[in-house]
Amino acid sequence: MKCSGTITLTTDFGLSDPYVGIMKGVILSINPAARIIDISHLIKAGSVLQAAGIIQESYTFFPKGTVHVAVVDPGVGTERRLILLETEEYFFVGPDNGIFWPSIVAHPDIKVIHLTESKYFLPNITHTFHGRDIFAPVAAHLSRGVDARKMGHPISDPVALKFPRPQQTGEVLAGQIIRVDHFGNLITNIHQNDLDQFSGPARPVIKIGDLVIEGVCKTYADASAGEILAMIGSSGLLEIAVNLGRACDRLCLNSEDIMGMRIEVTRGI
Repeated sequence: MKCSGTITLTTDFGLSDPYVGIMKGVILSINPAARIIDISHLIKAGSVLQAAGIIQESYTFFPKGTVHVAVVDPGVGTERRLILLETEEYFFVGPDNGIFWPSIVAHPDIKVIHLTESKYFLPNITHTFHGRDIFAPVAAHLSRGVDARKMGHPISDPVALKFPRPQQTGEVLAGQIIRVDHFGNLITNIHQNDLDQFSGPARPVIKIGDLVIEGVCKTYADASAGEILAMIGSSGLLEIAVNLGRACDRLCLNSEDIMGMRIEVTRGI
């Protein structure tokens, strides 16, 4: 596959330190023509699960041949492997800790390469910044057209990630909050297909904490200003929102406590 020259970055580095900028500097030093796009650098520190979800939601909207770099790596410096994945349309570069598992599951013919050829790394490898020393230069070399197969050897046992799925028990479909976005919306792991299959023609009743919402809106404006609502977001997932407000504030909890919170759907009349 021909690389498009576009590289995306997803990390938990935040925006107050120089780490993201340094990675970009490394990439541009190897390929000054690279186009670098930030997906997010505000992943909860060490949350491989959150990063995996954001990558899954985002990667298909980029040009074919894009290199997706993800560095949420609590095992940095350990014996965990460094990997490069190649599908028919995209490359992925990062640690072998499950961060790309949804993409691996979605592409049965995906090629997984253990990165071992150090000539594609920076000369001096530290124990704490493989994003700079390994993943950024590998992505840059890929963007210049280097064959992925030259960077290591194929493996068949990438680390799996236990991705939470909604579960139906009796007359209840139970899921959980997997993300709180910038607008305070509560993103769940219940896909529209799950909801439609469960509720059928019945009106779903959604409960989270002390909040109870009847029915699913099509737009935020279907609810009055300040009213809480449920809707299917742009990623196809059920989310809880407030028209012109923040749903997370209604739970009187901080975002970290909301993550993983149980949400229940029952069938109304």
